[in-house]
Amino acid sequence: MKKAKKISIILAILFIVLVSALGGAIADRWFSPQENNTTPQVIEQKILNEESVVIDIAERISPTVVTVGISKVQTINFFNPQKIEQDIGSGFVVDKNGLVITNKHVVTDRQAKYRVVTADNKTYEVTKIYRDPANDLAILKINTDNLSTVTLGDSSNLKVGQFVVAIGTALGKFRHTVTTGVISGLGRGVTAGSPFEGYIEQLDNVIQTDAAINPGNSGGPLLNSLGQVIGVNVAIAQGAQNIGFAIPINTVRDMLENFRQTGEFSRPFLGIRYAMVTKEAAILNEIPEGAYVIGVVLESSADRAGIKEGDIIIELDSQKIKDVKGGLAAIISQKKVGEKISAKIWRSGETIELIVELREAEE
Repeated sequence: MKKAKKISIILAILFIVLVSALGGAIADRWFSPQENNTTPQVIEQKILNEESVVIDIAERISPTVVTVGISKVQTINFFNPQKIEQDIGSGFVVDKNGLVITNKHVVTDRQAKYRVVTADNKTYEVTKIYRDPANDLAILKINTDNLSTVTLGDSSNLKVGQFVVAIGTALGKFRHTVTTGVISGLGRGVTAGSPFEGYIEQLDNVIQTDAAINPGNSGGPLLNSLGQVIGVNVAIAQGAQNIGFAIPINTVRDMLENFRQTGEFSRPFLGIRYAMVTKEAAILNEIPEGAYVIGVVLESSADRAGIKEGDIIIELDSQKIKDVKGGLAAIISQKKVGEKISAKIWRSGETIELIVELREAEE
């Protein structure tokens, strides 16, 4: 009996050891960091998804993106005229019959000739340039009828942090350069220009992005993850890295609609330079929120209405400037040439109301 009991105890001990060993082995396998590939798989899948999106956009959209080149004769001295030909900007096709969007500052030289080079290296002379006098935008006309076109998105519901892709001729040398990033800010105000043309312009309500944009990218598309154009790349911040800007595509939509209806650009122009007075600045200086007038263009709509430097425009067309997304520029963009609107002005502690007749912008 004692012997049988001893054997039972030994067997029980062996069983416990065996179960412990198996349990430990199972536990080790279950929680082993070497064999738990959940996190690496998730990361790898995320990277592959992002790569596939960018590759897809690059393959689909590159055929719609063009390079804009310039040809002109520059006289170094009286006896030595020199012909200059170079790529200076980018653009994208919005109509298969040869309509290309780019920036106005890319094609501002009226004495030069311009050309468009497509993705398949075909070169077309620009036969007509329609410059939008109210925005840094232009439509180029080339003679063809079989071009691939972009899809225009909607820039009214963009979000900071949204993924974007930019395509263009970086530095005027590297055609169809693809870069990626996010929307870094919305509703920015910038001074834009072309290092090739020496032209600058004040722009309001633009998109800020950290996607790499270089001189030569001007006029190229900024795209969302669906490959839709949400902006026109327009400028970079001098002396900074990863700060670029794009004109919202809805501005282009309005321009194209106006152009297709009339065959020309006819847009109202208020004629002021301004800076927004924030709520904090208003409280600190005991002034109202609104658009502080820095300068007034001579003989413009604002000048004729009596708006002066130092005024603060509180309301325009009964809309409070501080409450409108896009500010004063957004209100004006919805108006027509010849339309009369009211402007509530704060001047030297008093509020006055003026009537502004919107005149057409002159190039």
